[in-house]
Amino acid sequence: MRIILEGERFLLLKERAAIWEDQKTLLIADLHIGKVSHFRKNGIQVPAMAEKNNLWRLADIMLSHTPQKVIFLGDLFHSKLNTSWADLVDFLEGFPNVEFILVKGNHDILPEQTFIDAGLKVVEQLEMDPFLFTHDATESDLYNIHGHIHPGVRLSGIGRQRLSLPCFYFGEGTGIFPSFGDFTGLYKIKPIKTDRVFVSTDEEVVQVF
Repeated sequence: MRIILEGERFLLLKERAAIWEDQKTLLIADLHIGKVSHFRKNGIQVPAMAEKNNLWRLADIMLSHTPQKVIFLGDLFHSKLNTSWADLVDFLEGFPNVEFILVKGNHDILPEQTFIDAGLKVVEQLEMDPFLFTHDATESDLYNIHGHIHPGVRLSGIGRQRLSLPCFYFGEGTGIFPSFGDFTGLYKIKPIKTDRVFVSTDEEVVQVF
């Protein structure tokens, strides 16, 4: 799904990421790499392959769209070091010509040098006119794009069918990206008439508001 945002062209991907086409930049929020390993370590039964699925999906996007830059909108790594960190480092090393930038999130608690040693540039926020990229919502004269809340909407059909799906939300002055990572949950948003909302399904991105 291609959209125009603040005069710039974006390609919204069903994998819950987006390409800023004019800048050849991939934007991703809330991977939470290591969350599955964290759950399993604490006795919560989550399939181990769910962790690698996040990186496989990301690798597919990288190979299909060949971005020159990747901006992670926070919560790249879920918590303390675990076995998933080595998988993330191996992934980053597989794209030596791509610039990887981490806009730090509340779960990115590893020492900053750990991220830097893995090939990431680490910032608190990133200005790229006409946008300000952050992890959480921030007041700005620029259009603020962030993640953090894992937005989703509940859709209702005839016959009382109900389905909750992750979404991209674009309102006045603010855009919110869905969580890329699996097992991260959804926060139901309540759009108003002037908002644009695009849900991500297994097959496509669809505008619903």
